[in-house]
Amino acid sequence: SSKLSFRWLCCFSTRTNTSSKMTVSPSNEDIFSPGNTAVITGASSGIGRATAIMCASKGMNVWLVDVDEEELKGAVEMVIEEKKKIRGVGEQKIVNVVADVSSLSAMEKLSEQVFAAHNACHFLMNNAGIGSGGGALTPMETLMHTMEVNTYGPIHGCLAFVPKMKSSASQTCALVVNTGSKQGITMPPGNLSYNVSKAALKAYTEGLEHELSTERRDESTKVKIRAALLIPGWTNTSIALKDARAKAQSSGETFDASKVFFHEGKPASGAWMPQQVVDFMLSELDEGRFYILCPDNDVDRETDNLRMTWTMQDITMDRPPLSRWHPDYTEDFTEFLEKNKTKK
Repeated sequence: SSKLSFRWLCCFSTRTNTSSKMTVSPSNEDIFSPGNTAVITGASSGIGRATAIMCASKGMNVWLVDVDEEELKGAVEMVIEEKKKIRGVGEQKIVNVVADVSSLSAMEKLSEQVFAAHNACHFLMNNAGIGSGGGALTPMETLMHTMEVNTYGPIHGCLAFVPKMKSSASQTCALVVNTGSKQGITMPPGNLSYNVSKAALKAYTEGLEHELSTERRDESTKVKIRAALLIPGWTNTSIALKDARAKAQSSGETFDASKVFFHEGKPASGAWMPQQVVDFMLSELDEGRFYILCPDNDVDRETDNLRMTWTMQDITMDRPPLSRWHPDYTEDFTEFLEKNKTKK
């Protein structure tokens, strides 16, 4: 009764060894080195804060950027504590900036401050994001707010920083990491606004890296810049907590953090902690990978690959959109996973 054939299926479960095909340039050692400068948005908590701590541990100047002023102060204190552990490193600046990534002028002002201080930015992580949104008929105001932070925020970061990186005489390389989402690839129903924002960011970051890779191959390019898309799995971050808190504040209700399913302070067992994501990101960057697709404690990479393959085949197999969640295809999807997963 199956509606599809598996005879020709190529599900790409085996990962390509990217590093064997090209030299990784710039390398982790080029970027995450003492005296270099990192700028991280969404740095008050979660993956952003963990990344800031990692950069500080490498002896880098670290600029933490967020709209949450109070939480940002706490994050800076944690980064400074990490800085104190470093020996044999010269002056190391840890700076916190309250800025809204949805504002291009705010990001341009930030880039001017960073380059005035260091005349360089070696690592830009456009990580700020929100989880608010809704379905196809979500009010435009809500949709645009999600897009302005999740999509335009990283674009603003690139527009503000990348041209200055290219023209800087104080650096020879740079790395841009944009934080995407699996929801921007497999598109699960429930928060279409969020899915759209992350799908658009995926497309933008792919195009950015294609342009940058063309420039890297040109011997006359003085500053080699590389871009990567971080795609976290289920992670114990505060994005759901902050979204719930914002909704409570806007409606005048009392916020009860205990009702939020999971967050850093209330970690779910199936989710990774932010530091695990950062460690995985570094290992994947070291292999030269653009798509940094993180597993978690519930879902392995092979399952992710099969889910993505199924999603793309909605087009090639002429199935209904989001067929993975369509009642007529429930059994087919289950069969697809069972037939194509590597036998343990």
